[in-house]
Amino acid sequence: MTPVRDVVVLGLGIHGSATTYELARRGLDVVAVDRFAPGHARGSSHGATRMVRRAYPSPVWNDLVDRAYRGWDRWAAAAGAPFLHTTGGLYAHRGEPTLQGGSSLPVDRADWSTLAPSLRLPEAYGAVHDPDAGVLEAARALAFAQSAASAAGAELRHGATVQDWRVDDGVVTVRTDAGELRARRLVLAGGAWASRLIPAAAGFFEVWRILTLTVPTGQVLAQPPALGCFSVDLPEGLVFGLPEAAGSGAKIGIDAGPVWDPEVPVAPPTRDEIAHLADLFQRFVPGITTDGGDAVACLYTMTPDKRFVVGALPDHPEVLVAAACSGHGFKFGPAVGEALADLVQGVARPDLEFLSPARMVTTA
Repeated sequence: MTPVRDVVVLGLGIHGSATTYELARRGLDVVAVDRFAPGHARGSSHGATRMVRRAYPSPVWNDLVDRAYRGWDRWAAAAGAPFLHTTGGLYAHRGEPTLQGGSSLPVDRADWSTLAPSLRLPEAYGAVHDPDAGVLEAARALAFAQSAASAAGAELRHGATVQDWRVDDGVVTVRTDAGELRARRLVLAGGAWASRLIPAAAGFFEVWRILTLTVPTGQVLAQPPALGCFSVDLPEGLVFGLPEAAGSGAKIGIDAGPVWDPEVPVAPPTRDEIAHLADLFQRFVPGITTDGGDAVACLYTMTPDKRFVVGALPDHPEVLVAAACSGHGFKFGPAVGEALADLVQGVARPDLEFLSPARMVTTA
């Protein structure tokens, strides 16, 4: 009979990889499965950089944000080099700004040019300054989590497609096209495939195709302190930007896009889409060079309230979920991994109630 492992993790994006690492470093017998090869571009975790910030719309996030910052410090100590580069950030919204968290505070327009001289924000907007915002080396962080998980004893299996899972007498069986796996706990971290892994809650998830443009390096006006992280709340969607950092060029994107079937390879950006992103960059960072930039597409898995799903399935306590990053999940990688490892080991985490999977039952 197939041996019973401690944990099976489905999905090796940032949350699945972080969970695998955090479980393995605690000494658990864990195997993680991903459908694609390492570094693939079919999901949400590829790309060189991501934004990290403390500025959030609700204080319910503050503890998890703090855990994320401490987690990046913990990973940096293990890796011997930082993943997070602090740049500061300005976040602009129509009307009165509502973001809070850490040292984030609304700032007068007169101070914007001092905080980010290269940035031009719309008239009649308010802005919040987050001094702790910065840029994460995302690709290096993902690679670290996977290599560190392997070094700690985890088994990582790439190129295996999950067919289904079931729970019998407290043991979870996962069928893949490469054979069966059995474990006492199952973690579902399939990103855009969340609706396939949790069919009963499929209506709770919506997958969007999202585009970003990274411009050439070496532009002084795109480097801190001239430019930090930023976002601008436009009618077409939230425009977000990162400065040049850690050898990667400044980046811009729009937090909106068409619904997409993850079974279909993500369509590359069109010429018109790239031109639109370049125009936005010129609008908010005048003089920036966008020619020769690299435009890529990724997938956001959205929930109605834009909050993640983290915790045990109500009908199957043996099955835990880490899903639906809703466009802002990478920064929480170490914190989500730590949370899932706690839950697997029976550690109570009432702070995660606002991310409960029970929401899927009541609103799906």
